[in-house]
Amino acid sequence: MEKVLCEGTTICYAEQGKGDPIILLHGFCGSSSYWDEVVPLLSPSYRCIVPDLRGHGRSDAPLGAYTIDQMADDVLKLQEQLDIPQAAWFGHSLGGYLALSAVQRHAERLTAFGLIHSTAYADTDEGKEKRNKAVSTIQTEGITTFVDGLVPGLFAPEHVESMPNQLLKVKEIGYKTPPQGAVGASLAMRERPDRRDVLSASALPALLVAGEQDQAVPPARTFTTDRTGVTQVTLPQSGHMSLIEAPQLLANAILSFLDQNLKK
Repeated sequence: MEKVLCEGTTICYAEQGKGDPIILLHGFCGSSSYWDEVVPLLSPSYRCIVPDLRGHGRSDAPLGAYTIDQMADDVLKLQEQLDIPQAAWFGHSLGGYLALSAVQRHAERLTAFGLIHSTAYADTDEGKEKRNKAVSTIQTEGITTFVDGLVPGLFAPEHVESMPNQLLKVKEIGYKTPPQGAVGASLAMRERPDRRDVLSASALPALLVAGEQDQAVPPARTFTTDRTGVTQVTLPQSGHMSLIEAPQLLANAILSFLDQNLKK
């Protein structure tokens, strides 16, 4: 992996392909490896830049609470250091929150964006309490115990049994998340604002992808606008992890969206 320094924080990233640049952002307790099956399907047509977010993978994991804006700024700095004036951002779950932050504050740096199993809603009170419990579990029982409890619920129920290797891969990626990084990102998600107005008011083309069996972010929480320029895709039989459960279907959705909106 390559690395850049973003305001004192080292952000690591992988890059593959040529063409218009797209930035692929992973979810909570993930890494750039979440996109391993998707990038080879996109890179023949697009330049794929896939970072490890602050607190995850091989990137730095500073102590303390993070913010979604801060994590998005890391990616904007990476884009700047790669001398990319504009790029399309696709964010999985946590990564989608970063994309919305960038759309709200620096729309001129994006050509389009996608929310992959993500939402423009803020956390509910129940959701905030789950973040607090996550922090407590990580701090008292460790990242392995937390990830073991987290990952099965990210897959469609039938895939928990039928995709043991994929389930193990996601767990092993999660085990490598620095505990302070998981805590910092949990607190960032807990405090993120509602950005439904950003999604509905943006002039940028937007792709909204939901899994039919996503138990973490049900389709109704992803499909919050049908404004002009929004493409909605529901992936059948997929849970929260279409990047790993149905990579070809996800890649097809992204390619179709990009071909329609960037190659007019």
